Amino acid sequence: MAHGVKNNPKKELIPPDGLTFYPAYCYKASPTHFAWVKLSAVNVHHLTRRSGYEGQNIYFYKNHPIQFICLAGVIVSREEHIRRTILTLDDSSGSNIEIVCSKKQVELPDSQPVKAETGAAVAAAGTTRVPEYITSTTKEALDIKSLVPGVIAKFKGTVITFRNIRQLHLERFVLLPDMAGEMRFWEERTRVLVDVLAVPWYLTPEQVEQLRIEGVGLEEKKRKRSKAKEQEKERRERKKAEREVKDYERIVRRYQREEEVRRKYAESSREVSARFKKGGKR
Repeated sequence: MAHGVKNNPKKELIPPDGLTFYPAYCYKASPTHFAWVKLSAVNVHHLTRRSGYEGQNIYFYKNHPIQFICLAGVIVSREEHIRRTILTLDDSSGSNIEIVCSKKQVELPDSQPVKAETGAAVAAAGTTRVPEYITSTTKEALDIKSLVPGVIAKFKGTVITFRNIRQLHLERFVLLPDMAGEMRFWEERTRVLVDVLAVPWYLTPEQVEQLRIEGVGLEEKKRKRSKAKEQEKERRERKKAEREVKDYERIVRRYQREEEVRRKYAESSREVSARFKKGGKR
């Protein structure tokens, strides 16, 4: 295993020329975009970015768009930080890669038993704050107590970049019982590399046009759904405003009726008082 191999920061890699990079509406036909792509750490570090795709979290191997990756290897270190835990993975490819495990602070009642995985729990008024690990995309709870140095596991997550170094942002993982499981992963990874990634992604002009038409239709459906949601929202707000007006008018009418009753009662009281005073003078 290539323990201790360090990844030196480098400038962003520029994709080689001569490759066709298709627009996003073609990605539904890509064999990699919606798949957990099995890669080595070396290949992840060589994934490239391309201008025009900023903000989409899309990386490229040749011209294959990649956002989800899968790696396997042995954990060689674990570092705890306030908002994340960093695992270093050695997959025997000649380079290590960092796996980022995000965490958030969760408040629990003091009466509830707390098992803080790392660090001391922070006591607040009536509550205790403890760290909870969460997945990269769905933000669901993730238990990584078993991920310690020496453990062999398979990891899935999204590609992120920190200081021009590629990392895996953890989404899920599976522990591998022994080296045999890791070697099976190597075989699967090699097949993906040879059968898919080594061959540039190619679409015929007819396929691109068909995907464009489908993409336009999909965008039109999204636009109609968005418009329908806006109309429904406006309808609910209009109904709410109408109910508020009716409620206000009902309150005003009730107040006016009560005011009329009070006025008549006051007049009656004055008449009774006047008769009483007149009778007293006699």
